[in-house]
Amino acid sequence: MKTKQSGMTLIGFLFVLAIAGFFGYMAMKLLPPYIEFMGVSKSMTQVASNGVEGKSLDDIRRELMIKLNFQYAEGAVQPKDITIKRANNAAQLSVSYDKRVPFLYNIDFMLHFEKSVTLQGNLSQ
Repeated sequence: MKTKQSGMTLIGFLFVLAIAGFFGYMAMKLLPPYIEFMGVSKSMTQVASNGVEGKSLDDIRRELMIKLNFQYAEGAVQPKDITIKRANNAAQLSVSYDKRVPFLYNIDFMLHFEKSVTLQGNLSQ
């Protein structure tokens, strides 16, 4: 009586392992910038919830940069990436920046992060 074997060959297994390794390496490269952006988001929310009564744009930038230092995201955002816009009778703190992540040889990932939060209080001019 013959039995039919079932399963994966060694070459098939190595092929699946190579694909899983490729995507694992990609996740390993892309996860830190997204974790860093979560720190930026948390810092922006903290600055917005503290209130900005009588603070200038430079004061808010300085406070945000200090909070970014505590979130281990100090190199992600530059002061020029921080803007304040007026929308719907409220001030919006906006951060928009790009992050370039090297991947393989001459292949890089270009990630664009953007977040806005509503500020509480009146800004000084």
